[in-house]
Amino acid sequence: MVQRKREGISRAGANMPLTDYVTSIGFPPATEDRSDQVNLLLMANGLPTAAAAASAEGAGPDGATLTEMSRGFLESHAEQQRLLSDYRCPVDRRIESYLAGHFADLKLTSPLRLPARTLVLSRHGVARELSLPANGNDFSNDYLTSYRVRNGVLHNPKSDRRTTEGTFHVTEGGLPIPGDKRAVPKAVFAALFQAAMNPPMDLLTLPFCANQPTPARSFASLLLRPIVCP
Repeated sequence: MVQRKREGISRAGANMPLTDYVTSIGFPPATEDRSDQVNLLLMANGLPTAAAAASAEGAGPDGATLTEMSRGFLESHAEQQRLLSDYRCPVDRRIESYLAGHFADLKLTSPLRLPARTLVLSRHGVARELSLPANGNDFSNDYLTSYRVRNGVLHNPKSDRRTTEGTFHVTEGGLPIPGDKRAVPKAVFAALFQAAMNPPMDLLTLPFCANQPTPARSFASLLLRPIVCP
């Protein structure tokens, strides 16, 4: 009986799908060029691409590159995304619903809305690839400097605080606010949120395309399912 149970467990385990954890967490094989995937993602969202990966694209039977073969489909997809700009994914709907209820007493002239169109990073490792230029190993602006390292990317913010005491602001109206934090009125958060959703164009520049004549500028959304699910 014990032996039969063991055999049943072994057979059941053999039928379970195997997960490639190395690729899932964003460390693909050395032969896989993640920059091609990022370029296709940018093109699918109607954004400029980086020229560095163009030479690595495969060619079709008639000599057409991958970009040429897929451009029509991706341009159609980008137009569909534009037409669905008012659609909100479930996560965004929950956030906006909460904001609308929590700040209803302010009677704002316009509701607190998340960006209508964002670059959705649907796979592990895409954010890391976007963090540096396609043809470089470092990126810097007025707020941070990023470097490529062996195990990923190192980000050094210009102002790196080791504590949030006296600097971490919490909006009034919710749970009790700890004494070492600063309480601010709801109207302050609403003004900060609206300003954050309308940043200068330079802050929307994606580092992956920063060195291109026409850099891509967009918000990015990181919506990932956990690798291990209960």
